[in-house]
Amino acid sequence: MDRFSEIIAKRTGLSVGNVANTIKLFDEGATIPFISRYRKEMTGSMDELQVGEVKEQLTLIRELEKRKETVLKAIDDQEKLTPELKKKIEECDNLTDLEDIYLPYKIKKKTRATKAREAGLEPLAVIIMKQKEVNIEGKAAEFINDDITDVDAALAGARDIIAEWVSENKRARNSLRSLFERTAVIYSSIIKGKAADAEKYQDYFEFSEPLKNCPSHRMLAIRRAEGEGFLKISIQPDDEKAIEDLKNIFVDGYYEVSQQVERAVEDSYKRLLFPSIENEFKALTKETADTEAIKVFSENLRQLLLASPLGQKEVLAIDPGYKSGCKVVCLDKQGNLLHNETIYPHPPQQDRGGAQKKINSLVQQYNIEAIAIGNGTASRETEHFIRSIRFDRELQVFVVSESGASIYSASKIAREEFPSYDVTVRGAVSIGRRLMDPLAELVKIDPKSIGVGQYQHDVDQTKLKSGLDNVVESCVNQVGVNVNTASKHLLTYISGLGPVLAQNLVDHRKENGAFKKRSELKKVARMGDKAFQQAAGFLRIEGASNPLDNSAVHPESYFIVEKMVKDQSCRIEDLIQSKDIRDKIRINDYIDENIGLPTLKDIINELAKPGRDPRTKIEVFEFSSDVYKIEDLKTGMELPGIVTNITNFGAFVDVGVKQDGLVHISQLANRFVKDPNEVVKLNQHVKVKVLEVDVSRKRIQLSMKG
Repeated sequence: MDRFSEIIAKRTGLSVGNVANTIKLFDEGATIPFISRYRKEMTGSMDELQVGEVKEQLTLIRELEKRKETVLKAIDDQEKLTPELKKKIEECDNLTDLEDIYLPYKIKKKTRATKAREAGLEPLAVIIMKQKEVNIEGKAAEFINDDITDVDAALAGARDIIAEWVSENKRARNSLRSLFERTAVIYSSIIKGKAADAEKYQDYFEFSEPLKNCPSHRMLAIRRAEGEGFLKISIQPDDEKAIEDLKNIFVDGYYEVSQQVERAVEDSYKRLLFPSIENEFKALTKETADTEAIKVFSENLRQLLLASPLGQKEVLAIDPGYKSGCKVVCLDKQGNLLHNETIYPHPPQQDRGGAQKKINSLVQQYNIEAIAIGNGTASRETEHFIRSIRFDRELQVFVVSESGASIYSASKIAREEFPSYDVTVRGAVSIGRRLMDPLAELVKIDPKSIGVGQYQHDVDQTKLKSGLDNVVESCVNQVGVNVNTASKHLLTYISGLGPVLAQNLVDHRKENGAFKKRSELKKVARMGDKAFQQAAGFLRIEGASNPLDNSAVHPESYFIVEKMVKDQSCRIEDLIQSKDIRDKIRINDYIDENIGLPTLKDIINELAKPGRDPRTKIEVFEFSSDVYKIEDLKTGMELPGIVTNITNFGAFVDVGVKQDGLVHISQLANRFVKDPNEVVKLNQHVKVKVLEVDVSRKRIQLSMKG
């Protein structure tokens, strides 16, 4: 096993062999969804999170190796690379340690220490550091020259050199890091003259908290205020303890020469070490807060993408409005736009009669089965209006989140889909399609714009994009897609495809008609064996002659099912339809050197429900008929609501007043809750009690206790 596998196994607690196999699969071009779903024998049945963790650690280690090469070359160019130093660098498995090793060799700008060295004072600094010289002033007098005019200047220059040595000492830096971890306090204060413009940050005008207790959302809020020029931030350990610890490392004795070292240590701490480690911890705490925020955002995004779909139904979708009216569109079962127009049931026009007549006509003309209403402006009034209409059939009415719909409406994707329609029509279409299949529609929108994040614009944008793209890829492959109806945007996220192959697949579909079997995918331009291997199991072909083509059974495993069929003297369809036949199969009989129990169990489970959608069934929800605006809320009211966002500090719930209320983590349940996801999920229907309403600040405090 290579050293990388051993390091990753140690960090993750996974088997070295499984990690080595996973790395091999990644190097061969396999994706996380493919590895976790179709290579369980090689990975020991690692799930997506574990496979993803191996990939993340592998990336970090390989970046460290590149940095080592840079450091080794830089030191070698200075002709200072000894065999011992080279070995030390090569064996280093931590970026912080590597940078500490490199620090004394870094080419620096001209510092007080470099000036002192140029003046010939380094030998004096060495003598002082040894702390053996009895008459240090007499010794310092020997270093007076044209640049050093007296003893005090000589000693000061030597102390500057020692201060730099102290600041570059690995033990000293680790000691201070340890003290920061244990005792550091984060302070924030308002910058003079900025208070009036920074009202939303008033909680942090004079704020302090132990750094280790500061949660990620608070750290990001403070850092945002600092970035906007409102707050000054500092992170402070116990200064006296810090200097005392450093003196214990460097000061040896009570002679006058030792006092010179003491002075150098104090100067090093205040001028060099403290600023360096403070900056390090500012970066580290920001990185930690980013990671936590991305984790929260990713979990919310996963829940949103896997929200319950209505399925293929004829849908009438409404983008509500007052003065400009309500934009209405009719969609067929595939989400194609059949008709659009505008109705005016609300003030100032208030043509309720005409609007009612038009809606009834459209429902009949297009055989509408469900109505989707956007949750933006005039949503509640439009919902009330629609529910007041007597239709000639049973219709389900849903309120759908509009978050990000305006971003989609103005996007290149929307213009490509609907070049001759304006943004209001596109927005209404998006609302309807979200009801039919949230996943298929939301993949067209930048995940940051979907509205379920926590300080998403303040975190590292590269890491955020990577994390969210991984979530989208995971969700799309978990559900699988119909290769004959999926958009190129949805296909892009299928394992092994990407934008080019997704477009090629759509083009092939247009030119040659629907795919009839999976093997035809190999005819798509640039669809090589590796891409087919990675993608095929996640692409479904409804109505295929081989039922396995509409399942998650991978083509590479079809021969196993065919062998089972032969052994049971039946057809594949019989195997799928009959539990009794499946129960007769002894899966141990099909184990060989490549196929193990994990794959065989997955095949049997898939045959029981081929191509099943893992998402739950959608449920109709209604807000309270007594509440339309924030002024209608009263303390003590109990209301139905929908969870719209989940953060580390609680959950936001829409109760139908155009302003979400907060259920603080302490109000989620009659017990201690560490993670809000233990109690609530996105889009969950809940019952809440109103605790407090601040109309002027548009703040609503809710509780789910009891």
